[in-house]
Amino acid sequence: MRRQMQRRGLLLILSSPSGAGKSTLSKRLMAWDPTLRFSVSATTRAARPGEVDGKDYYFKSRAEFEALVAENQMLEHAEVFGNLYGSPRAPVEQAMREGRDTLFDIDWQGGQQIRQAMAGDVVSIFILPPSIAELERRLRTRGQDSDEVIRGRMAKSEAEISHWAEYDYVLVNDDLDRAEAELKMIVAAERLRRDRQPGLSDFVRGLNREFGAR
Repeated sequence: MRRQMQRRGLLLILSSPSGAGKSTLSKRLMAWDPTLRFSVSATTRAARPGEVDGKDYYFKSRAEFEALVAENQMLEHAEVFGNLYGSPRAPVEQAMREGRDTLFDIDWQGGQQIRQAMAGDVVSIFILPPSIAELERRLRTRGQDSDEVIRGRMAKSEAEISHWAEYDYVLVNDDLDRAEAELKMIVAAERLRRDRQPGLSDFVRGLNREFGAR
C-alpha cells in the first residue's frame, strides 16, 4: 500500500472570461475530489432569500469587513456596485494546515492579490475560449442576458483575456471533457511537487535508517 505523504494544502485559482467554462470546470473538479473546498467569499451586501451565512457568503457589516482588511485577514477584496467582496484568510489557512486544497473562482484582479499574499502556495489556471465567436455564442445560448449585457460581458472579456500570461497554466476549452482532464492533471502534478510535500524529508530519513540497519 502506497504511503500517504503529509502535504500542505494548495490555493487553486481558476479565472476566465464569462462564458469560457470556468464555473462548469470548477464544479467538475469539486465532484472529482470531494476533499476540495470552495472558497466562500465575504460580502457587505444583504443576504438574499435562501442564502445561508457561511455557506453562500460570510455576511458582514461594512465596519466588520473593513476591520478584517485592516487586520490583513482578507487575501483579496474589491468593491463592486457599492458592496465589498473578499476572500477571508482564516478558513483558507486552516484548510492548508489540514492538507486540503481551496478552489477560487475569481477574476484576474483577485487572483493577482492572492498570488501576492500567498506566494508559493498558489497554482493559477486561466481558461480561454476556442474563439471570440464561440464565446459570444455560449453567452447567447444561456438565454439569460439582454444584448446590452452581453455586449458588456464581451467588452470585459477582452480585458480579462489580456492577463492570460500572468497565470501558471492556460487551457483552451474547445472540448469540455478534455479541458476537465487537463485540469485534473495539473492539480495532480502540482500536489506531487517535492516542495509541497514536507513529509518527504522524514520518509527519506527513514529509508536511510533502513540502509544503516542492513
